[in-house]
Amino acid sequence: MITILLLIGGLVLLVLGAELLVRGASKLAAGLGISPLIIGLTIVAYGTSAPELAVSLQSSFAGQVDVAVGNVVGSNIFNVLMILGLSALVSPLVVAQQLIRIDVPVMVAVSALAFWLGRDGLLGLGDGLVLSLGAIAYTGFQIWQSRRESNLDVQAEYAQEFGHQLRPGDPIPSALRTWLTNLSLIAIGVVLLIFGSQWLVTSALSIARSLGVSELVAGLTIVAAGTSLPELATSVVATVKGERDIAVGNVVGSNIFNLLAVLGFSSLLSGQGLVVPGAAIAGDLPIMVATAIACLPIFFTGSVITRWEGFVFLGYYAAYVAYLGLRTTQHEALTPFSLAMLWFVIPLTVVTLLATLLNAWRDRQNKRAKP
Repeated sequence: MITILLLIGGLVLLVLGAELLVRGASKLAAGLGISPLIIGLTIVAYGTSAPELAVSLQSSFAGQVDVAVGNVVGSNIFNVLMILGLSALVSPLVVAQQLIRIDVPVMVAVSALAFWLGRDGLLGLGDGLVLSLGAIAYTGFQIWQSRRESNLDVQAEYAQEFGHQLRPGDPIPSALRTWLTNLSLIAIGVVLLIFGSQWLVTSALSIARSLGVSELVAGLTIVAAGTSLPELATSVVATVKGERDIAVGNVVGSNIFNLLAVLGFSSLLSGQGLVVPGAAIAGDLPIMVATAIACLPIFFTGSVITRWEGFVFLGYYAAYVAYLGLRTTQHEALTPFSLAMLWFVIPLTVVTLLATLLNAWRDRQNKRAKP
């Protein structure tokens, strides 16, 4: 009964926290004259990734390194396939040009970097330092990028995003009460998200232990999904409210933060680095990189994540969970399932994405050729 109450209470706190966080972040963006995309990539993304950071740090201190690594890898896969998939089903997601030009390629590069650093089975102190410095550099770049935006750019983006435009000459609201209100909403939202995630993960892990699930698989699924529920709730709420830049920027920013800050800080503070399980090197880390790469053609084609693309993402996450289940139980269907994914589903997806990208390129060429 206590486990069930914790599960329900965690879900309630997650929904309430997501609502407060999105409301405070969007109003803070308007008050500061910063675009919603930058807020989604920084404040919202880092705030909703706080559970991943807390869980990975606690796991590394307790010697449960499989949970620490699996939490980050599983969360990144969950963020792209489940969160973007569900958000796109709610409403097609228009992708900002900055995400296409800068942040999604950064997410792909950081995913490949984490895989390369962990391929020897250890994320040592040097690796943690590289990732942590990358987190600081990326955050500094986002702050610099926000300062480069002109008032006209911000006004145009708000007119497209929120359906209204700031009047020229109007001062940006900077009253102390406004700042305190918005920052309080964000702080309360983050606190609710953290407690909600902790309650949810605690109850979920109790169930997992009773079923005899390994720490790596628990980190890749139950813990990863639990700590990613803030991102899920935030992105879905933002999509429903029409704040699509926050919805997509939250996922991309969270993935970058998870790899750079969560893995980096956990590796540094653990004192001995993080041991990367062989199963993660052989399967889960390459899947994480492939998931990030899959975003490139989808984001480029028309700058929209359509409902059918969201459905494909959800289908792939279901297949990934099925693969983990077969791998955990060493079921006899694991080999044929893996071969089917490797030789049929993945090549078919690659061909489909390339064909979609080619059609989009032809459409652009035809539009340019027209007088």
